[in-house]
Amino acid sequence: MDYHDREWGRPEHDDQKVFEKICLEGFQAGLSWITILRKREAFRLAFDNFDPQKMVRYGARDIERLMQNEGIIRNRQKIEAAIGNAKVMLNLIESNLSLGEIFWSHAPSTPPKTPRSIGDHVAVTPESIALSKDLSKRGFKFVGPTTMYAAMQSLGLVNDHFQSCSFR
Repeated sequence: MDYHDREWGRPEHDDQKVFEKICLEGFQAGLSWITILRKREAFRLAFDNFDPQKMVRYGARDIERLMQNEGIIRNRQKIEAAIGNAKVMLNLIESNLSLGEIFWSHAPSTPPKTPRSIGDHVAVTPESIALSKDLSKRGFKFVGPTTMYAAMQSLGLVNDHFQSCSFR
């Protein structure tokens, strides 16, 4: 509830926070979001607060350290993807590109229909497909359309709070 009330769906443009969200959403693939939320502080500690400058220096020892860390999701592909995503993030920075701006360039031009119940939620939209393709072309991993729609929801690009929600 705290995450919902203070964070989920709030517009976020900060590149560092968007990068962290991409990493966490990638780890969430196939799992429940509550699992990631419960481990978020351990992820932040393990991945140097998702600082891409530090993450790009991770080598084989760091990957093994992360694989032994019981506080995070120990999936080698996801760990290696997060490290690779840090390299892509630095390439964006060096090219004077903003990850937040890339995300927001894929925001829907018209607001989606207000969900009244869980059955009204969608998992993929044309915008999340386009964002996924854009990020994949740039080299990001674990950024499929469903994962990116979840990121779009959490970063406030779409307002999927139920009609009865006070935040709506």
